[in-house]
Amino acid sequence: MTVIHKYISQLFFKYFGIVLGVVIVIYLSIDFFQRIDNFLEDEIAPTFIVSYFLYKIPLIVSQITPIAVLLGVLAVFGLMAKNNEIIALKSGGVSLHYLLIPIVIIGISLTVLLFVFSEVVVPISVSKANRIEDMKSKPRMTTSREKNIWIRGNQSITHIKYYNPADQMISGISIAYFSDDFSLTRRLNARSGKYIDGNWIFYDCLIQENLDADQLDHEVFFHDEKICQIDLQPTDLVRVAKESEDMPFLDLYRYIRKVENEGYDASKYRVDFYAKTAFPFICFILSMFGAGLALRNSTKDGMVLSFAYGLLTVLIYWSFYSFCLSLGYGNILPPMLAAWIANLIFFCAAGLMVYNLE
Repeated sequence: MTVIHKYISQLFFKYFGIVLGVVIVIYLSIDFFQRIDNFLEDEIAPTFIVSYFLYKIPLIVSQITPIAVLLGVLAVFGLMAKNNEIIALKSGGVSLHYLLIPIVIIGISLTVLLFVFSEVVVPISVSKANRIEDMKSKPRMTTSREKNIWIRGNQSITHIKYYNPADQMISGISIAYFSDDFSLTRRLNARSGKYIDGNWIFYDCLIQENLDADQLDHEVFFHDEKICQIDLQPTDLVRVAKESEDMPFLDLYRYIRKVENEGYDASKYRVDFYAKTAFPFICFILSMFGAGLALRNSTKDGMVLSFAYGLLTVLIYWSFYSFCLSLGYGNILPPMLAAWIANLIFFCAAGLMVYNLE
């Protein structure tokens, strides 16, 4: 590594670390003040509260790293321009493309590291943070095993085979109702259900009444569509259903295959599967974008302008990326295209900016 490349690399990691540390502190501070009242109200032990916020750090790092990469690159070349180092290097015959070599290597390296970090560390930390947050739900006991969701309500036990977060549809519903002495009194089975206007609507529904009475008094009713009042809210399902961020890459792939083989819609999980590969790549794209912006405005007065354009770029990218994912969740775009189209467009834009630097 040449002296110039070593100098640029050292500057980058210095400002990258500063940005990452500041954002983590700000993020945790905001999250702390939003949640601390609820934790204290539910009498969560202080050790668990501290552990919860520590477990949130890996997720924050995985989400903030691309922005820190962009701001780190802008800071490096912006300060070099402010100190007239860019002009001096160009006067000495050094190409701007030559200055990009360490940034390219760092961008690719951070892309790989972010993918590995997101698959190895983040799922474990998120799972532990969720378990601490679930301590607040004292009146209800909820568990999730692969696709199967069990919810213990008020004198009822609900079993749901599969919950699709994209359209909030539940499938394979079975609800058992009990008396005060825990005798089975009523049973409801349905093929699928959807929460609409404050009510659950079940489809292909079978209801058995008076199960605790004599066998001759049992009543059985069939309904193509039935509005039911049950002790269950969509927020309960969101909390216990499997989330993509809780599963490593290979586990998510196996989960998708299993869900689809049993005939359920796994569009949301498939989009998230491709997003797991697409999102880390933004580290490399933003490193190139930041270099193109900073070196194009390589004057003393161009640093502020470069930062403004950089933050605007992040906002546009994140909005477009989220919009494309939403189209994928709604089956409007194919899952792979929904996850990667933002990267492809911004990669081409960054490539053009770097190509036209000289």
